Amino acid sequence: MLKELFRKSIHLCSALVPLALYYFYWPTIILIILALVLYSVCEVLRLKGIWVPVVSFITEMASRKRDENKFVLGPVTLVCGILLAILCLPYEGIKIGVFALAFGDGCASIFGKLFGRIKIPFTKGKTLAGCIACFVAVFLTTYLAGHNLWAAFWTGIFTMFIEALPLFDFDNLIIPVLAGYFYLLQIGYFLF
Repeated sequence: MLKELFRKSIHLCSALVPLALYYFYWPTIILIILALVLYSVCEVLRLKGIWVPVVSFITEMASRKRDENKFVLGPVTLVCGILLAILCLPYEGIKIGVFALAFGDGCASIFGKLFGRIKIPFTKGKTLAGCIACFVAVFLTTYLAGHNLWAAFWTGIFTMFIEALPLFDFDNLIIPVLAGYFYLLQIGYFLF
């Protein structure tokens, strides 16, 4: 459980991206891309037996059993999902999408592990507790960020269903874009 808390604390840190984008748009994007490249290089080096002090330690602390002796893809999909949201959405959608990823996906995993007794069929181990936690987290953060109760409710429901899909780390890629886009549709902002 400690490993999962550590992993999801990294997810939660991504909630700072919209604030950084608001004040430092291009420097934030450049830093995100540099972090992606640096992590990828360090991960390749780790797989070749070369220990990179801080990055290799964090990767080892955050990796799951299924990631042993493999390239740990979670941080790459997390960063790429945020970058996709930045490229595809206006600021309001980026904010909602990144919060959905940071808080919705993070809470789903933590609450699912702590309180998840009822497994949902065909979801590869996802739990009812995790789904409810995802909905509540996305609903609350979307409402607080967008001040639209109806849009927050439906964005929470929509994100909960995406998060429940057995996508492994690839939910990091699609949650920020789809949740942000869905929210924008709810408030009447069309991107066509």
